[in-house]
Amino acid sequence: MKRSRINEIMSEADEMIRHYGFVLPPFAKWSPDEFVTHKDAARHVIEAQCGWDITDYGDGRFDEMGLFLFTLRNGMLADLQRGGGMCYAEKLLISRQDQLSPMHTHVIKAEDIINRGGATLVVELYGSDDAGDFAEDRGGVVMCDGIKKAFAPGEKLQFAPGESVTLMPGDWHAFWGEGGDVLIGEVSTVNDDRTDNIFRAPIGRFAEIEEDVAPTHLLVSDYEAWLG
Repeated sequence: MKRSRINEIMSEADEMIRHYGFVLPPFAKWSPDEFVTHKDAARHVIEAQCGWDITDYGDGRFDEMGLFLFTLRNGMLADLQRGGGMCYAEKLLISRQDQLSPMHTHVIKAEDIINRGGATLVVELYGSDDAGDFAEDRGGVVMCDGIKKAFAPGEKLQFAPGESVTLMPGDWHAFWGEGGDVLIGEVSTVNDDRTDNIFRAPIGRFAEIEEDVAPTHLLVSDYEAWLG
C-alpha cells in the first residue's frame, strides 16, 4: 500500500469514528516526531501494539480485501498467563461495503464483535476439526448478544447496529459490510496480531508499505523501525 493512501484512510476513518460519537485517544494525533519524543512514556502503547493499523493482508487490493483497525487498549500476554492484571483489549474497526476480512481464527483470543454503527455487518462462520483446523463441514454455536445461536457451516449471520457476536478460539470467521460501511467495536482478551491470527489462505497480516510520502501517523507495524 502507498503511504499516501494510508494517510487518506486514517483521515476518512477518524471522520467516520467521530460521526458515530467516538473519539480516539490523544496519542492517535501524534505525528511520527511527537511519538519519538514521547516513546519512553508511551512504552506500554508500543509494546502492547496500540494504535493505527491498516492492512490489505499483503494482497494489494485494499478496497476488496482489507481492514481498518485502531487498538485503543491492550494488556500483555504475561498478565493473561498469570490470570491477573490487564487481561483485555479493545479496538475500533471499519469494514467497508463488500470489503472482505478473510477467513481466520485465533488460538488464544476470544472476542465480541459489535456493530457500532452504519450498515449491516455480515459474519461468515465455520467450525474447527479436532485439531483446531478449518472444517468446511462443521458448524458450531456462538453467542449473539448473550443468546446461544447454532450455525451451519458457511452460514452468514447478519448484525444490525447495536448487535454483536461472541467468537471463541476455533470459531473460523470472515466478515464484511453489506449495504454500506460499518463501524465495528471489538472487545477481547489480550490481543497479539503478530502471532494469534491463523488465516485459512496463506496471506500476511500486515501491509507492505510504499513510502511515496511521509506518514501522518505511525502504524503499529512502524513502531519497530521508528521507535525501537
